Amino acid sequence: MNGAELLLLALGAVGVAAVARRVGWQAPLVLVVVGFGVSFLPGVPELQIDGELLLAAVLPPLLYSSALGVSYVGFRALFHPIVQLGVGLVFVTAIVVALVARAVVPGLPMPVALLLGAIVAPPDAVSAASIGRKLGLPRPVMTVLAGESLINDAAALTFYKVALAGVFGASGSLLGIDWSTAAGTFGLAVAAGVAVGLALGWLVHALRMRLQDPVVESVLGLIVPFAAYLLAEELHGSGVLAVVAAGLYLGHRGPEAGYATRLQERPLWSSLDLLLEAVVFALIGLQLRYVVGAVQDSDRSNGSLLVAAVVVLAVTIVIRFLYVFGLELLRRAPRPSRSGLTRPERPPWTYQVVISWTGMRGVVSLAAAAALPVEVNGEPFRDRGAVQFLAFAVTIGTLLLQGLTLPALIRRLGVRDEDQPQRDAEEELHLQEKATEAALARLDEIVAALVPRIGEERAKEWDERIRGPLLARTATMHQAVRAEEEEEAERGRRRAETFRRVRQQVIQVQRQVLMEERDKGNIDEEVVRAVLQELDHEEAAGAHSWVSRF
Repeated sequence: MNGAELLLLALGAVGVAAVARRVGWQAPLVLVVVGFGVSFLPGVPELQIDGELLLAAVLPPLLYSSALGVSYVGFRALFHPIVQLGVGLVFVTAIVVALVARAVVPGLPMPVALLLGAIVAPPDAVSAASIGRKLGLPRPVMTVLAGESLINDAAALTFYKVALAGVFGASGSLLGIDWSTAAGTFGLAVAAGVAVGLALGWLVHALRMRLQDPVVESVLGLIVPFAAYLLAEELHGSGVLAVVAAGLYLGHRGPEAGYATRLQERPLWSSLDLLLEAVVFALIGLQLRYVVGAVQDSDRSNGSLLVAAVVVLAVTIVIRFLYVFGLELLRRAPRPSRSGLTRPERPPWTYQVVISWTGMRGVVSLAAAAALPVEVNGEPFRDRGAVQFLAFAVTIGTLLLQGLTLPALIRRLGVRDEDQPQRDAEEELHLQEKATEAALARLDEIVAALVPRIGEERAKEWDERIRGPLLARTATMHQAVRAEEEEEAERGRRRAETFRRVRQQVIQVQRQVLMEERDKGNIDEEVVRAVLQELDHEEAAGAHSWVSRF
């Protein structure tokens, strides 16, 4: 694919995604359908996809962006259900799908079947989270879905590597896999991946605290996911887990960085997510015609593969239901206590129904299928087309069946937290009051210390200018500050710089209160982010208006 083709692909994909978002359609489905149709137009070449490059170029930024927005406190609180879904369910799905695929596809080797299972095992919760956010899904459900999507990719891709080794002949006895080697590989991947991600996150945060340059900091943020992924893979760790660990760490420590960097990064990552996902789904649509053609040219029956696709799709959906409700039954089982057997309080069953139905496959499954080797031990990979066909069928099928019906299911079951907006508003008001109280106390100390330097009248004027916005919290918080014309410009600049530093210290105290309340678990992460964004805009407005008018 040359530069012109890539540019046309990106422009077309973003255009189609924009139209789909505008009319409320599922953009991934629309992109696949449009790409498939475009592939039949005269003059449209077959685009060759480097699957390994696709995984390394697309997956890290998408995962990093998601990790930045996940609450670390919420992730830690719901760690057990997240791991049960993100790791346990991935392995169960991969093995069950492999056994079923081997039964319905004649002559399919077990390592190849396990490879298929690893490809279709990880759900992509991005679209589910988007739907849930719009419809007001309870926040714990959203946290579980977001956390699962961060770690299930690592589990699936590690299993993918183990299964691929079996395809190349490095296999053991049971199911064609050397399970002792697989366990060691997985353990090393987890340990090295998390260690690399946390170390890189700590280093980048330390640099950001010293740079004080939002442009350089934003560029550094763009490099982080690729550096984490490649470095961890080089050390035989999980590049995916490294990216997730770095994103969670930097997202948690983000309030300590400069406001300008945060204001720049939010729209930057949202735009990059849209571009990358649009390009991937468009690429898959363009490739679908040739995948079907490769299957037709193979010695496998088209009819049998079509039946196999339906069966594998059904198993992929059903196994998630069985696993989620099986875990829920175990959690609801009576437990011994001092007063006898008691049943733990659990959320309604409708929560589990929604979680079970959010199994749409996405970018990871498509990219992993595209990354399948063309040759195995010097011979053409006979089952490559069949595995890709089944993987594409599962991905498109789950997007059609689950993606299109999930909103109606949420509405029908009433799995919505109607009181969440009110609680958020009350928590935000409480948090603002507490932060303002601390900021006013700090302001009194600073103004008292400045009186000998700038005089009581000037100090009182500054106190009123800062105190007013803190108490009002309205759109008119940042009124223009007039400088006296008779004073010299140099003195005005010095006063402006001092005033800016005072204002920054006050806002820093407010941010510190936010982080303390968040770390104690007193305030929800979403509320903290909302207040933090207001402070960022307030500081940005002050930097552009107050200083220029002194």
